[in-house]
Amino acid sequence: MLRIQPGEVKLQHWLTLLSGLVESLFFTGIAYGWASLVFVLKVDGYFAAYCTNATRDEDYAVYKDCSGQDEHFSQVMSVASIATTILRFPIGYVFDRCGTAVTRIVAISLYTAGTLLITLSNAETSVLLYPALSSLIIAGTMLYITNAQVGNLFPSYRSTTITIYNGAFESSAAVCLIIKLLYERGVSLHTSFLFLTLCNIIHCVRTIFLMPRRHIPYTLPETYNYGVSCTVQKRKRRQEENDTVQKFQEGDLEKTEKDEKATFRSCVFSWLFFCHLVWVVTIILSQFIFLANVNPMLTRLADDDQTVVSHYTNAFAITQLCGVLFSPISGLLMDRHKHRPLAPGESSREADLRSAPLALFLCFLLCFFFCVCFTCPVLPLQYVTFILQVTSSSFFYGLHQAFISIAFPASHFGKMSGMAMSLSALVLLLQFPLLHLIQNQLHGDPLYVNIGITVVSLLTFIHPVHVSLYCRELAKQRKNSQLTRQSLRSSDQEAVPSSSLRGNDEAGTSNHLQSGVCLT
Repeated sequence: MLRIQPGEVKLQHWLTLLSGLVESLFFTGIAYGWASLVFVLKVDGYFAAYCTNATRDEDYAVYKDCSGQDEHFSQVMSVASIATTILRFPIGYVFDRCGTAVTRIVAISLYTAGTLLITLSNAETSVLLYPALSSLIIAGTMLYITNAQVGNLFPSYRSTTITIYNGAFESSAAVCLIIKLLYERGVSLHTSFLFLTLCNIIHCVRTIFLMPRRHIPYTLPETYNYGVSCTVQKRKRRQEENDTVQKFQEGDLEKTEKDEKATFRSCVFSWLFFCHLVWVVTIILSQFIFLANVNPMLTRLADDDQTVVSHYTNAFAITQLCGVLFSPISGLLMDRHKHRPLAPGESSREADLRSAPLALFLCFLLCFFFCVCFTCPVLPLQYVTFILQVTSSSFFYGLHQAFISIAFPASHFGKMSGMAMSLSALVLLLQFPLLHLIQNQLHGDPLYVNIGITVVSLLTFIHPVHVSLYCRELAKQRKNSQLTRQSLRSSDQEAVPSSSLRGNDEAGTSNHLQSGVCLT
């Protein structure tokens, strides 16, 4: 078999990283540019049948009331967001069980279905937007999950790589701004989405040549290869990939993730996961309430001046494009300890967890101030709201994936990540009564709902505090364990070789700390 030389392997790693960045930046999160897309869809008459003539009580003037249309556009986003969160656990299970190739094939199929549904839709078939947007968000999420493991190719910058991909995922929402600008210059919505459908060839090529069939392990074995070989011996290379991953899982993982199959339940029912779940649910609720209401909010604050609404919509989309610039900050905070030696008896996972509270606390601050700003009904302040939304969202999604990857066993990454998102869907069901409350009882004014969301956002402070206390407890246990074993070593020095005790000490301490991540 023609083996790839070390330099070529690194080149393949960089090609995988850069191609994944392009994929994330232009395709995975385009559905989150919904605010820009709604502006185009309104012009094309989608859900226009729900606009009615109404009379003002003050001067009896007749005006066009499109609150019903706005409510449908908000519900399209709400249904899509809830669908993707409910399916996150099944998606994670498919990824863990079936591997990268199968997950990406399903994602490409859904992406194609979503873009084709929008291409074939019109004002009379506005209802097609519901399955279309849901398919696009689910497909983008699946592609992002498969890309998150690329961080394993760069161990020293693992969390940074994950957060960069997340930033690109967030910034891809700006694709809808491009579609909006092209629409204003005569390019139809259907033409733009037909082009996106044809771009699926990029995902197919990357799946075949630059991604593994199964998973990219962590830590990366030196002989690990992936992608389709151009030689006639590609079957041998595929078998070698499977054998390498299997050997890694049965050998190295056994040292740090012993009895891993039995720990999934303990991970799910741990306080570490519960606090992370509260953090996830709170931030997602605030993000999706804002995204579902941003266009009606701008319309109300601008007194229905569509020129002003278009200006602010463009500003929001341009700000979303900058998500890829903000996201590496959280990753760098998580990786800041990578080049420092570990303390005696300290595991790499404990060191990773110890670096997490600062990034989690900054995410809490960003989320809280974001909620404060979008609660204030001041139009110019929404520029600040847009910036805080993008930065908090970039921090959140990147930290969610990075934290799951370091806090829990690698083979449960997809399931644990998906479990948190799927459980959050139960809370996201609150969107529908909240949206109904805003549109009917509150007459389109979301002030009181936003105040409630701001108060609830304070719950995100629990997570960094708990992780910090948890790391202190781990350090205390490690020191006590070392003192106890040193006492035993001193008393039994003549009976037991010191080298044997030292090996047992390190292994026992490491195994204790590793298993404690899920059991606590």
